[in-house]
Amino acid sequence: MLERRQHQRARVYYGGMVAFNARNSTLACVVRNFSRRGAKIEFENSAIIPDRIDFEIQRRGLSCLARLAWRDHNAAGLVFSDVEETSDVIPLEWARKLRATERANRRLQSRLDQLLSEH
Repeated sequence: MLERRQHQRARVYYGGMVAFNARNSTLACVVRNFSRRGAKIEFENSAIIPDRIDFEIQRRGLSCLARLAWRDHNAAGLVFSDVEETSDVIPLEWARKLRATERANRRLQSRLDQLLSEH
């Protein structure tokens, strides 16, 4: 097979997370090889993943934008976006906490409106 990668990838076994749909949809994956420019990931079904995703490897402290270079039934190759493009990306865990806090705030505001309308 012709090797087209510019950066050699190391074989690894990391847990990863793919997020898309404004981070409302997430999918756990296994990272099988990794370099500073890309990774090979495996999961249940690559057909549901769009071409551009948020990608995270918590163990390495990595959170970045990525694009799919290839995909098959249960694997995909990712190319990481440049650092300049990912400087505004927040870790997935922070996004989840923010979303939970926003939901709690909406519930509290609704309850406050209800209490005020009773008086």
